Amino acid sequence: MAPRPRACSACAVRETALCGVLNTQQLARLNRRSYRRLYPAGQLIAGVAASEDWCATVLSGVIKLSKTLSDGRQQIVALLFPGDFLGRPYRAEFPYTAETATEVQLCCYGRTYFEGFMQERSDLKQIFLERTLDSVDAARDWMLLLGRKTAQEKVAALLLTILQRTSRPCPDCEQGPCRQLIMPLTRTEMADYLGLRLETVSRQLKQLEAIGTIKRLDPRRISVRDVDALAKAASSDSTP
Repeated sequence: MAPRPRACSACAVRETALCGVLNTQQLARLNRRSYRRLYPAGQLIAGVAASEDWCATVLSGVIKLSKTLSDGRQQIVALLFPGDFLGRPYRAEFPYTAETATEVQLCCYGRTYFEGFMQERSDLKQIFLERTLDSVDAARDWMLLLGRKTAQEKVAALLLTILQRTSRPCPDCEQGPCRQLIMPLTRTEMADYLGLRLETVSRQLKQLEAIGTIKRLDPRRISVRDVDALAKAASSDSTP
């Protein structure tokens, strides 16, 4: 007996995903054509291209989008978080390499089917356009951060972004409310993503910890003790 589709109403990213604008009947229709895929950390996500013709909503985990140059050098250009959209409607090829930074679960549907669904639903097409323009704005802000921000602002801005998209209450904190985040990137990947040296990233993390803004619980887990101080370190106009 085939497994029954999971109810969209119980989806953890229901309010933030593109499909949040759909009503119950429309969700049921999309759900009948969707399927789940689970990927371990560090795996390339094959098929986000014409060969398999699908796109997806990120249900959990973090995905790295990278661009590879002709000489083999690779650059992380964006991170996708729960609720984000993976794929390229209206185009046969996906121009980036998608790799899981953590364990990732996707809700997948056929690209051609999703294109047709958007054609029928003007509100879905509208929010897709808005999200696309938001991504363009974020890319421009990131260009500003890479080109003009200090090392402290870069590191703090990245931590703040991950905090806002993936944080949870910190069970290890005994003094006041704080949030815990699990870094989806290694220190080396952080350095590459921010255009910094590895030593600089480590030094900035130590400084943020020394002033009580964060506390590193282990190489991946960070407790943010003072969110306002972290936002100030990222600067008030830095929103990657």
